[in-house]
Parts: sequence; structure tokens; C-alpha cells
Amino acid sequence: MADKRDYYEVLGVSKSASEDEIKKAFRKLAKQYHPDLHPGDKDAEEKFKEVNEAYEILSNPDKKAKYDQFGFAGVDPNYGAGAAGAGGFGGFADMGDIFDSIFGGFGFGGGSRASSNPNAPRRGADIRANANIDFMEACKGKTVKVRVNKTVQCDECHGTGAAAGSGTKTCPECNGKGQKVITQQSLFGSVRQVVTCNRCGGKGKIVDTPCRKCNGQGMVKKAVDLDVDIPAGIADGQMVRLAGQGNCGTNGGPSGDLLVSINVRPDPIFERDGYDVWTEIPITYTQAALGDEITIPTVEGKVTYTVPEGTQTGTVFRLRGKGIQKVHSTSHGDHYVRVIIEVPRNLSKEQKNILKEYEKTLTEKNYAKRKSFFEKLKDKFS
Repeated sequence: MADKRDYYEVLGVSKSASEDEIKKAFRKLAKQYHPDLHPGDKDAEEKFKEVNEAYEILSNPDKKAKYDQFGFAGVDPNYGAGAAGAGGFGGFADMGDIFDSIFGGFGFGGGSRASSNPNAPRRGADIRANANIDFMEACKGKTVKVRVNKTVQCDECHGTGAAAGSGTKTCPECNGKGQKVITQQSLFGSVRQVVTCNRCGGKGKIVDTPCRKCNGQGMVKKAVDLDVDIPAGIADGQMVRLAGQGNCGTNGGPSGDLLVSINVRPDPIFERDGYDVWTEIPITYTQAALGDEITIPTVEGKVTYTVPEGTQTGTVFRLRGKGIQKVHSTSHGDHYVRVIIEVPRNLSKEQKNILKEYEKTLTEKNYAKRKSFFEKLKDKFS
């Protein structure tokens, strides 16, 4: 970790930088060090990777908070237990039990749960994870691997919580109900309250000899690698749900779901607007004046487009159906091209003279003569 540069330093922003400032800094540096612009340049390739890594952390609010607090240790996967799922066995908790411990027996609706079956099947908790993908991967779709820490049924006791050769018995404290009624004296007289049995933990049963592997819980934490199919056209911040891949249920209940939040790195060339894409294409002074056929990169590949003569800077052209594929559909958005005219620099004396001659023709309103000067420009400036 000692050889890594601070992520804020890599992007050239302060710790108080906004989300937009971080994104702008990333786009600028990603364009500067993009491998396509520096083929074979290992130094540029390493800087491009460094910029991507910094943006991956600082663009994610959770990871950014951990990095701000703990530095690299907060975002190194070798530290801690991972991002997904509740800590310990917190995923087993049922908020209804907490609610009942407060309101049960006081006429606030706790009576129905007091009589419920403590061994009824319960669905496992949902867990969350993040997946980081590139812009083009979001456009085309991709299968990524995500590692999550989730609860699974103990394979040694098969979910019973009892060691081999042992079994369970009815809890003598609550007679198998999983809950007890306690009476307390108050200023208003005797008050009855329904609470979870502290001996069996609300299960109604106790284990004679707990399983060593799961300590009688019937389930254990396990790190699992899962393939997540990300559909083409997904946008930054959207989620992919994997049914049944969350924490396992109890008493034979179904498992929860895995919710994967998709983080899409911005592209240095393309900018997304819904399913439409925008790009800025520079053209020369003579291309704008005389018209020309140019090549435009799109998410569907390169296309040619004929720029009409007399095109002004800022003109927007629309390429129908060349945008991003819509999720679970075959239709696409559009691609919009904004033309930026590059003004020539460091002109030679001959080039300057030709431009001055052209300037004179503007007062003569002689289109044919002006066009001939542009033909000269095309030869001299290309």
C-alpha cells in the first residue's frame, strides 16, 4: 500500500471536491492517458489504470467514506469482511420481534405475534453488493463476478444447529412458544408484557449439544463468488436483482435476494443522456467551409457522415438508432454529434496571404471566387 499515491492527488482534486468535480477530473485525465491515444506507452497505461482506480473509490459514496476515514485499509478487500450483507448474524433479526418486545401485551397489536408459531418458515434477509463496469460494458452488457459474504445453511448439521447424534427438545422456559409473558408492577398497577424467550431465542426449542461449526445457529457466514449478468443498456446507479442469492431463511424459509448496484465509469469520449449519446467532433476550417466526409465513433462502431458545406461551429447532427440499446429491448437511442471547428494556428506567410485574399472576396459577393480560394486553403492547410 505504501507505493500507492493518494486518490485525491491522482485526480488532482481536494477532499471537499463535489461529485461533479471528481467526474470532470476523471474525464479529463482518462482522455489524456487513454491507451488508444498512446499505443504501446506503458507509462500512460499505468497512469490510466491509476486514474480508473482512484475514480472507482471516490465516485462511490460508501467507499469514499471508508477511504477518508481509514485510507487504503478501508477499501482494500483484504481488510474486513466485505461490503455485502449484515455484520455477524444480524441478517437473522426480525424487526417484528423488536417491535413486540416494546409494544407486545400493551394493546398495540403485539398479541397476534405472541400467538404466532416461533418455528414457522421465515425468509432470509436481502444483501447488497456493488459492481464497477466501463461505459461500453454498460452499453453492451457483461457478466461480472461479485464476491459476497452471506449466511448459508450449515453443511455439518444441515441447519438443525445440533451436533451429529444429538437433537432438539422443547424449551422448558417457554414451553415451545418462543415467547413469555411477564408481569411488572407500575404506578398504574400490574402490566403484562410479551417478550422473546431468552433461553431459546424465540425458537421454542433448544439444542442438547450445539453443532461446533455453527455454534447451534444452523447457519454460517460464507464468502461466495457469484456471476451477475448485467443487461445491455443499464445505467449508472441501477440495480440487478439475483433472486434467492441473499441470506438463507430459517425453519425452511426461502433465501433473500442479492441486490447489485451498478457503478458505470464515465467515458472520455461519449456522454450519456438516457439512451442517447453525445459526442463532440472537431473539424478543420476548410472541412466546415467546403463540406467533407468524416468518420464518427459510436457505441455501435464507426460510421461515416457527410458534413455539408458552410457548417457552423456548434451545429448538431443526429444519427438515428446509433445510441444505446434499451434494457431488455432491441431498439436503440440516437447519437448526437456536436461539431467544433478548429481555428488553424501558427500559419505560414503563404497561408496568411491566401486568407487575406479570401477576406477581400467577402465584399465582392462572388461565391465562385470565394470557393476557389477555399480550394487553395484545402491544399495548403491539409
